[in-house]
Amino acid sequence: MSLKYTVTERFLRYVQIDTQSDPESNTFPSTEKQKDLSRVLVKELLEMGIKDAHLDEFGYVYATLPSNSSKEVPAICFCSHVDTSPDCSGKNVNPVVHYSYQGHDIVLLADTSQVLSPKAHPELLNQIGNDIITADGTTLLGADNKAGVAEIMDAIHQLINHPEIKHGAIKILFTPDEEIGRGVNHVNIQKLGAKYAYTIDGETSGHIEDETFSADGVSLTIHGISTHPGFAKDKMQSAIKIASAIIDALPKDKLSPESTEYKQGFIHPVSVNGLIEKTVVNFIIRDFDTALLKRHEILLEEIVKNEIAKFPGATYEFVVNEQYRNMKEILQHHPKVTEYAVEAIKRSGLSPVQSSIRGGTDGSRLSFMGLPCPNIFAGEHAFHSKLEWVSVQDMHRAVDTIVHLASIWEEKS
Repeated sequence: MSLKYTVTERFLRYVQIDTQSDPESNTFPSTEKQKDLSRVLVKELLEMGIKDAHLDEFGYVYATLPSNSSKEVPAICFCSHVDTSPDCSGKNVNPVVHYSYQGHDIVLLADTSQVLSPKAHPELLNQIGNDIITADGTTLLGADNKAGVAEIMDAIHQLINHPEIKHGAIKILFTPDEEIGRGVNHVNIQKLGAKYAYTIDGETSGHIEDETFSADGVSLTIHGISTHPGFAKDKMQSAIKIASAIIDALPKDKLSPESTEYKQGFIHPVSVNGLIEKTVVNFIIRDFDTALLKRHEILLEEIVKNEIAKFPGATYEFVVNEQYRNMKEILQHHPKVTEYAVEAIKRSGLSPVQSSIRGGTDGSRLSFMGLPCPNIFAGEHAFHSKLEWVSVQDMHRAVDTIVHLASIWEEKS
């Protein structure tokens, strides 16, 4: 397939629009500025001739490329998120293209302490001769997930300009707030009108991910006993110290992010907020086997009980909240969704790699909302950091994959 790609030009424009989400916000989307990019996307889709492209009140972009096939082809959706991570500034992003990379360290000149090295990022060694895009060292780049956004936009452009490529109805969905776990909270599945979907939000070129963690959150509230510290002997029971004791009692050689890999799950305290009288500790519980979440939660509560028993008069509340589930539980019943993506990756000249995500995607929740949805590579690397990067050629292959995938669904219908 010989295409005149527009993905790089789109990407370089999109990353300069600040779309950082905010986990402390109670609005949806969490920041109004996410809509700044969404409005640009709607305008560009309308200019392409996508007549129903629009932005709804929740910050979602919906659009449809109509079928050009005489066959009955299931409508498929391509989805990416517009927000960038709160972990690193996304304001005033200055993208830099490093042409014809030759395996050297890339020093980001606006902050020379930021060095992108193949020793720390070995995937760079697979990019010899390619063009690497980074930020200037003062912000993240935003490839997560504006690479995916740009790739979908270019793929739609290619399908419109190559009517000889037959396809069914293609649904487009751009979401806000994925980085803070709220990305599909207000998606209207019926309005979207797709039967299957693909998020374009993966890392290494050629990879497709059809399995994620299952995830719960635990909110532990500890109620201590507060008294004046000058008269606290045999009276005070500090909720802060109780929380510290509980965290210290967690397993140190297993069941933590820093001691696990591959398919191993974990119990992970992510925030502590409190005073002597009351302290709240939030945990995330992760495992690929959903049934093991309950086992991890029982273990955590046993640790809580054992530690709090050492502090007479102190009490606790232990609340479990479901977050998302392993998409494999749904996708295993729809094997062609993944099989077609594997074939599309092959047709793009790549060797497909099926893998699991030690995390979750919008696709996890979409799958359980009735829209089976694996995750396809976008080429993004070192995301949520000032060393984030993507290669132009990987973005080209992602565009190819999306176009081939649209064609394969039509071909096999």
